[in-house]
Amino acid sequence: MRVALDATPLTVAAGGIRRYTEQLHRALAAEFPEDHYELLAPEPGRWWSRGLPAALRRGGFDVFHGTDFAVPYVPVCGSVMTVHDLSPWKDAPWRAASSRVRRRTPWLLRLGLARIVVTPTEAIRGEVAGHFKFPPDRVVAVPLAADPAITNTGEPRSNYILMVGTIEPRKNAGLAIAAWRELRRRGADVELKLVGRNAAGLGAEPGLSLEGAVPDSALPGLYSRALALLMPSHYEGFGLPVVEAFQCATPVIASRDPALMEVAGGAAIHPGSPAEWAEAMASMLRPNDWGARGLERSRAFTWRATARRMREVYESARLPAGLSHFFGLGALG
Repeated sequence: MRVALDATPLTVAAGGIRRYTEQLHRALAAEFPEDHYELLAPEPGRWWSRGLPAALRRGGFDVFHGTDFAVPYVPVCGSVMTVHDLSPWKDAPWRAASSRVRRRTPWLLRLGLARIVVTPTEAIRGEVAGHFKFPPDRVVAVPLAADPAITNTGEPRSNYILMVGTIEPRKNAGLAIAAWRELRRRGADVELKLVGRNAAGLGAEPGLSLEGAVPDSALPGLYSRALALLMPSHYEGFGLPVVEAFQCATPVIASRDPALMEVAGGAAIHPGSPAEWAEAMASMLRPNDWGARGLERSRAFTWRATARRMREVYESARLPAGLSHFFGLGALG
């Protein structure tokens, strides 16, 4: 089977969708060497309507996987679209700002240009089927996994609590900071490190470090030395830092967002009020078994398993032989 994956996410320096695309491509190529998996980068011009369909025909691809909310505008081959979450369509102050995704993705789905939609969790699967009125049997949840290189370094725990991800309203860093300040008022000598691009324009203060974007190679040490990872997000599609922390045996304190609770599977603390968050953070200063629980839970997520499930999706998405000619697409080649 010949599968093309959208390489558009690789044009940004960092981010969860970039890592998803890289890791999935690597896992597919390793697990199925008899297949051909190719990353197709966008070219200038009318890429989605003409350039990409022409490239797919020239390459004889069976399936195109849109890793970031999009598929070709012309059905040259079977298409799979990953919808990571519904944040672009949420009526909330933290709604994602991508107006192009908000406009384009719904009509791609309404026109049936994506034969199958992939989501990272069952929570998002249900949202997609309901919001877009898309046939539920054509929406498939395929969990992500963390980079296997992100593992415990064996370094001793330090006196900081960690938050990883772009600092934007949806991530709800304000709750983490408020709970941390309460912890400091109680006399705890604990720092808070925020790792990720500072899109919210937060300022540093004593004990609060804004680390900015860091290379992936720095993550194992940051997780392994942390007392805990905080994920206070209003909304997530999966929550990859949760699994990354689990792989480093680092305890996780996460919001009650359905996707985060699904991924954590009972191996994280899910406080509600700010006072409960402060108490959960305080409990990290005492002996606990949350790191061991997380490490055990992390074994449920591997890129090998993700690749196997995704290949089944690709097989289901292939067009019947000769169907592309029905659409009169020969001239595109």
